[in-house]
Amino acid sequence: MQQPTKGAALRRYVPLLAVVAVVAVVAVVAAVTSGPAADGPGDTAGGSAEGGYTFQTEWGGQVTLPVGVLPFRVAEQLGIEVDWPETCDTGRGAAAVPTYFAPECYAPFNGDNGGSTWQGVTGDSIKVVLYQAPDEDAILDAISGAVTDDTPDEVSATYQQLVPFFNEYYETYGRTVELVIYEASGTAIDEVAARAAAAEIAEDIKPFAVWGGPAITTAFNDELAARGILSFGGGGSGPEYFEDRDPYLLGITMSSWQFRSHLVEFIDKQLVGRPARHAGDPALASEDRTFGLVYLDNGPSAAASAEQLKTGIEEAGGTLAVTATYRNPLDVSAEAPGVIARLKDAGVTTVMLVGDPLSPATFTRVATDQGYFPEWLVAGSPLADTTVFARTYDQQQWRHAFGLSTLVARSDPQMSNGRRLFRWYNCENPPASDTIELIYPNPAVFFSALQGVGPNLTPENFRQALFNANPTPRGITNPSLSWGTPAKGRWPQADYQGIDDVTMVFWDAEATGPDENGRVGSGMYAYVDGGKRYLSGEWPEGAERAFEPDGAVTLYEEPPASERYPEYPARCGS
Repeated sequence: MQQPTKGAALRRYVPLLAVVAVVAVVAVVAAVTSGPAADGPGDTAGGSAEGGYTFQTEWGGQVTLPVGVLPFRVAEQLGIEVDWPETCDTGRGAAAVPTYFAPECYAPFNGDNGGSTWQGVTGDSIKVVLYQAPDEDAILDAISGAVTDDTPDEVSATYQQLVPFFNEYYETYGRTVELVIYEASGTAIDEVAARAAAAEIAEDIKPFAVWGGPAITTAFNDELAARGILSFGGGGSGPEYFEDRDPYLLGITMSSWQFRSHLVEFIDKQLVGRPARHAGDPALASEDRTFGLVYLDNGPSAAASAEQLKTGIEEAGGTLAVTATYRNPLDVSAEAPGVIARLKDAGVTTVMLVGDPLSPATFTRVATDQGYFPEWLVAGSPLADTTVFARTYDQQQWRHAFGLSTLVARSDPQMSNGRRLFRWYNCENPPASDTIELIYPNPAVFFSALQGVGPNLTPENFRQALFNANPTPRGITNPSLSWGTPAKGRWPQADYQGIDDVTMVFWDAEATGPDENGRVGSGMYAYVDGGKRYLSGEWPEGAERAFEPDGAVTLYEEPPASERYPEYPARCGS
């Protein structure tokens, strides 16, 4: 296919961009492994003809590994001698790569892997498609233009240069991943084009899995699932949506219903019944909080989510006085004055904007024009919790913004995980320098799951490897991920998406430093308690700690002490 022209980079990995913001997730995965935690239960037993080694997981489940799968910790516990490859640091039991979140070593596989176990799988290869959105998409162009100058050629080159790293350092049971770039023609909201693209991929390329897809329609996922192809990194409207497409749809980012659970708990425990002390208007700041919600009306699922949020706030004893919608993220100038007037007239002290990262610029400007200065609660609007976008909002308003973020406490952009590992392996900066941290998550999680699947690679076994795995370690500069049943104790429903924990942020209008792309300027998000992250059910009772400088961090210039890692000679120099 012909390469498209410049200027469209972020829209090419739309599910990670437009559904949930991950631009500052410096390492989306640690070691997704079926092995028990180093300090957790270790009841293991030998394998059998039907399966491999059995152990008790740290979350209480008993798991039998697939035949041929042997994580480092299981080998150590059973006293099994393994000739570990040079890519394994046996002192850590993890890959010899310079990151605290290095994946666990798995014993080299030398047997018969079964050859073609599924479409797109042979004895020596796994075909994976990377979905790249079309060259022109007005909504996504507007978003990407604020974030990146990366070109499509640079994006493709970065993916292609990352895949060899993962093929070398992860156990893939005699196979290597073959990446095929698919350049789509339909926009993010074109259901017909999305379904046609999925059909073309299925019929002409015949892959095992697809990374990414259109942002705002689920038709692409629906068609892939109907054709038995794994859609990896996509999203959906709720747990039932994933269950209906099991095992063909798995995500990395937090789902909307999971984030809503965090938000309601936070509002319940720290905001309801307390004065809106961060409002810019002293009259509002003296009032107990009254909430308003403004959301992008892009279909029934958005309305249903808004209604569920309202119910949660009311059950917590709060009041959602105004619910308003808008339809066009590119131009809310006609709708914003009326929406802001409604919020002001109703005495709303605390406003939640949920939808896209562009429209807050207009809503906050209009609020200033109308002399309305409430609190702004960061409540899950994609990329609105990034410094690069927040700097475009009216600073008289956004200096009163605080709330929750799935993003991790930021590190120096030059030291971020994907960028650092790329340089270490290739001895050069990634071609897609702005968006390396968006590129890194899909292959990182995908290859980690492959290690737990074993030689019999099928979508069902892939999903089961993630469901069997222990949650990834909890940290500050890395989210904790898990997939699986409620037995893991994190969610009351089956979890098909990865990130589970969130942190609290506030906008420090006086701070100066780099945004997510390294551009120095004024205004940065600060992370409360150094970026401490909470699982659902863990939020403490008491007044929130927004705008308290004690313990807050805007940027880690080096990893926190608890997340330091050993250095290794550059791979490209060996």
